[in-house]
Amino acid sequence: MDRIRIRGGRRLEGRIAIGGAKNAALPLMATALLTQEAVVLTNAPALADVATMGHLIAQHGLTVEHDKASRRILLDGAATQFEAPYDLVRKMRASILVLGPLLARFGQARVSLPGGCAIGTRPVDLHLKGLEQMGAVIDLDSGYINAKVDGRLKGARILFPQVSVGATENLLMAATLAEGTTQLINAAREPEITDLANCLISMGARIEGVGSDRLTIHGVDSLHGTTHAILPDRIEAGTFACAGAITGGELLLEGMSLELFGACTRSLREAGVEMVQEEDGVRCRRLNGLHGVDVMTEPFPGFATDMQAQFMALMAVAEGASMITETIFENRFMHVPELTRMGARINAHGSSAIVRGVGRLSGAPVMATDLRASVSLIIAGLAAEGDTIVNRVYHLDRGYERIEAKLAGVGADIERMPG
Repeated sequence: MDRIRIRGGRRLEGRIAIGGAKNAALPLMATALLTQEAVVLTNAPALADVATMGHLIAQHGLTVEHDKASRRILLDGAATQFEAPYDLVRKMRASILVLGPLLARFGQARVSLPGGCAIGTRPVDLHLKGLEQMGAVIDLDSGYINAKVDGRLKGARILFPQVSVGATENLLMAATLAEGTTQLINAAREPEITDLANCLISMGARIEGVGSDRLTIHGVDSLHGTTHAILPDRIEAGTFACAGAITGGELLLEGMSLELFGACTRSLREAGVEMVQEEDGVRCRRLNGLHGVDVMTEPFPGFATDMQAQFMALMAVAEGASMITETIFENRFMHVPELTRMGARINAHGSSAIVRGVGRLSGAPVMATDLRASVSLIIAGLAAEGDTIVNRVYHLDRGYERIEAKLAGVGADIERMPG
């Protein structure tokens, strides 16, 4: 099993090209199930999760071709299989996103309950209740979701009791082919959902309220193919912003837009990181010292839960104390013991962690537990004295493309060590 070694103390400086967003690519790939025509996605990242979704779409009978050199994914054909098997779905929670498109287009679906990072329970109740409101009959049997509808799904007024990105995406896709009008109220507003809606509109969907928490979808009889460019990955960009800041460096995040960061921009600025929009990307640099900042994870435009671990690593060397509160997932502090091994002073209790900044971190062997925890350890290693060895880095490959090469390109002393 591969490991990554980091020798800390090197200032990062230069340009990093930000890839297409993983969290946008996965639902965009699922849109191919809604049409018989080809869907072409450009700016597609070469990630393990994208490969897994490709295998899943191909399992349903479509042709999937990913040209990594041109960063282009072609998805073509009509689904012939309606089962998403456990062996594929267990690898990634986003696999549940095939449920709505299959049900809307073919009237049936059998999808295994999803897996993914062990960062907390991820109930699919909101997905299922929304589809039931649209006329689906759903049965849970032996770890599978069996869903059927007589004829077409019917438009409905669906009020989410809490914001859910996945449920918003699933029901948005399903509603495009439903009979009548569907309203999604208290819908998630993440940029990746706006990207999905824009792609669906280019396929012929009728969607109003894009970017707001109230989406209105007027169902159509069919959708056609399209070519769509995936938006930049705001989490990758935020990760590199933290990496540059912890080393006192200056980076240009090519292709990135400040508006995609949401509240992360404000928190980084309060911590002492300058964030400036330029013509070809966002420039970030640490002004002087780092300062402790309190953050609470919230749905967009709040502070992203996927940035919590990276920001905690940054706060570990900031002056003063900060409180980090996790409101999205109940088990997302698994990186705390590993950061503590490196000398961080972190006290986690329940959904909050108090981080008291230290003068320096020390390199140590550490264990990655999930995707974002993995990269928080790399960020900490960039600032630590001595060598840090991050084990179980297969998590990283799910969400970061060649991260060691990108960091090495801006001055990091980092290498992947084959296991």
